[in-house]
Amino acid sequence: MTIHNEAKKEDIAKTVIMPGDPNRAEYIAKEFLTDARLVNNVRGMKAYTGYYNSKLVTVMASGMGMSSIGIYAYELYKFYDVDNIIRVGSCGVYKKELNLYDIILTDNSYNEGMFAYTFDNNDCHQVSASKELNSKIMKVAEKMNIPLKIGNTLCVEVFEPYMTDSKKFKKRLPNINIINSEMESFALFYIAKTLGKNASCLTTVSDNPYTNEKMTRDEREAGFKQMIKLALEVL
Repeated sequence: MTIHNEAKKEDIAKTVIMPGDPNRAEYIAKEFLTDARLVNNVRGMKAYTGYYNSKLVTVMASGMGMSSIGIYAYELYKFYDVDNIIRVGSCGVYKKELNLYDIILTDNSYNEGMFAYTFDNNDCHQVSASKELNSKIMKVAEKMNIPLKIGNTLCVEVFEPYMTDSKKFKKRLPNINIINSEMESFALFYIAKTLGKNASCLTTVSDNPYTNEKMTRDEREAGFKQMIKLALEVL
């Protein structure tokens, strides 16, 4: 147990599916798992462990932002001996051709901030997902006939619609084929790399600033099913 996680070590599976929203963690457990039981509810950050097609899996919320996922990912890897974390969440787009409900697999995550420098004094701003885990996800997606968009992800520390000058921010970004944005992947990948673990990030497009389209909360619930099923099938 840790101060953030009341689960016993044996309560957590080797692979964790990690949405941001605690309610989505509960939804995944009830909708897709059998014999699922709540193993953590400290600070309302729900974690459930159960079976998916006879394979033991844990679904645990990360909360929003790098600081939050950084805590939970570190503890899962370091103190619970988790090998794999697959983040499942929502994202905005940086390419006009992307549409709502498209599923994106992150290749590299870019962050202009100081997470890595603060964590272990490394002036790093781009980190890769696990090639092994990403390869498995791509193979499973092909078998399931699920089209994936693969590219680099911008990991931001401020919710973009609240920025005072997002255009100025975007001009600072390097030319590295960024196709989408979210708020957690860099911290997850960096911690996984540091600890010799595996991490991947699957996101579903929920907002498109080019068309002003946005999913409602209910649409997110239904629209994320394919992404969640893909992550689980990787087991």
